[in-house]
Amino acid sequence: MSRIGSKLIEIPKNVKVQVNGDHVNVEGPKGKLEYVLPRQISVLIEGTTVSLKRQVETRVVKALHGLSRSLINNMIEGVNTGFKKDLEINGVGFKAVVKGNNLDLNVGFSHPVLLPIPEGIKVQVNENTQIAIEGYDKQVVGQFAAEIRSIYPPEPYKGKGIKYKGEIIRRKAGKTVQ
Repeated sequence: MSRIGSKLIEIPKNVKVQVNGDHVNVEGPKGKLEYVLPRQISVLIEGTTVSLKRQVETRVVKALHGLSRSLINNMIEGVNTGFKKDLEINGVGFKAVVKGNNLDLNVGFSHPVLLPIPEGIKVQVNENTQIAIEGYDKQVVGQFAAEIRSIYPPEPYKGKGIKYKGEIIRRKAGKTVQ
């Protein structure tokens, strides 16, 4: 039995959830999201709660049951409060600037790196080294943060690079002279 899939999802007052066949539409103050359910999963809306049921007891359907419940819960949370990822840039002369719909990163390459900001995402840069990414779709926010980090991941010797706020980088000792 899927423990996650059997949990009920609470619907906040300012969020609307609609089910049209196998499509689940969630609309709230931050935006609107849609999810297509797998074939063997069904959704029941009872008052202010959403529950998911599965018709078959196979291993794959049990996994999809928990996955679908988590995705719908993330959709409801996203359109209500939104998601945020924070990144830090470490290194001498490394900086970031938002220019229109692009994020301009100067991280030690011979050229600046321009990343187009996806639709529905808001990016703020504080003190040239703190990047805050906000949006209502958890997958898009996380993917964009991962793309930024992959441009210059933190290296273990000096700690230079782009990392998530609060991420711990294990440092290595450099070469010693004998």
